[in-house]
Amino acid sequence: MERYFASLDSERGVLEIAGPERREFLQGLVTNDVTKLAPNRALYAALLTAQGRYLHDFFLAERGDVFLLDGEAARLADLLRRLTIYKLRSKATLTNASEKWRVIVAFGADALAGLDLRGEGAAKDFAGGAGFVDPRLAALGARLILPRAIGTKALEERGFVAAMPSDYDRMRLSLGVPEGGRDLVPEKSLLLESGFDELNAIDWDKGCYIGQELTARTKYRALVRKRLMPVEVTGTLPAAGSSVTWRDEEAGEMRSGRDGIALALLRLDAVDKASAESPLRAGETRLVPKKPDWAKF
Repeated sequence: MERYFASLDSERGVLEIAGPERREFLQGLVTNDVTKLAPNRALYAALLTAQGRYLHDFFLAERGDVFLLDGEAARLADLLRRLTIYKLRSKATLTNASEKWRVIVAFGADALAGLDLRGEGAAKDFAGGAGFVDPRLAALGARLILPRAIGTKALEERGFVAAMPSDYDRMRLSLGVPEGGRDLVPEKSLLLESGFDELNAIDWDKGCYIGQELTARTKYRALVRKRLMPVEVTGTLPAAGSSVTWRDEEAGEMRSGRDGIALALLRLDAVDKASAESPLRAGETRLVPKKPDWAKF
C-alpha cells in the first residue's frame, strides 16, 4: 500500500468562522460559491483585491455549525484582518484556532481509498475533525483538519505511514499546482495565470465577489498571456523570483522548487518558441517546461 501522511504544522493555520450569517458573509467576498459548502463537500477559494489581484487562497470545510478555513500560517493574521474589515454588522465571528486544529495531508496511490473518499472536494467527518479530497486535484490526495490533541493514531490505524512535508511538496510541484504566497505574488498575481479556474477555485455562476469584474473580463476576453507551470531544472535550482529568459528575451519568473523540479510563470509565446537548441534559462540553468495534464492552455 502507498499511504502517507505529513503534518503541515509550520505551514498551515486554521480559522474558525461561526455565526448564523457566516455563509452570507463569505459569499460576497470569495471566488467560490459558499452555498455549495456542506459537511460532505469542501471548497477551494481565494480572496482578491478590488482590482482582481491575488491576496489569499484557502480551503473551506464545514463541521457542525462552524466553517474551518485552512490557510497559510505565515499570512493567516493578514487574512483574518482583511476578513474582519468586511464583517461590519454581519452575524459572524472569526477566530484564529490554529492552537486547536492542525492540518495534515494524506497522499499516495491508496490514500483516498484508505479514507473512503472519492471525487474532488468530497468530505466527511474524520477523527473529530474534517477530512476531504483536495478540491483542486484528486491526485494531490486528501487534507485533514484534526484536533491537535488526538495525534495521528486514526491515520496509522488505516495503514498510513508518516512522511516529510517535503515529500508532499515534491509531488505538488510535479503536478504543477501552486502553493499560496510561495508561487503567487500578493496584490500582483492573476488567478487565471495560475490555473485557479481549472483547479476549481472560481465559480463563474455565483453572484458578485471582490475582484469579480476583472477576473471575468480576463477569462471572456482571453487575456491570459502567461501561465504558471512546472519546469524540469538542469543545473542549480534558481531562487524564487529569478528571471527566466529565452535567448536574450524576458520570458518569465521562477517560483518555488526543489529536487530538480520547480514552478515558473512563463510567457506562453516563449514556451512555444523554446527548443532543445534554444531552451528557456534562468541564468545558466536550463529549464524544460511541462504542461500539466489538468491545464487548459
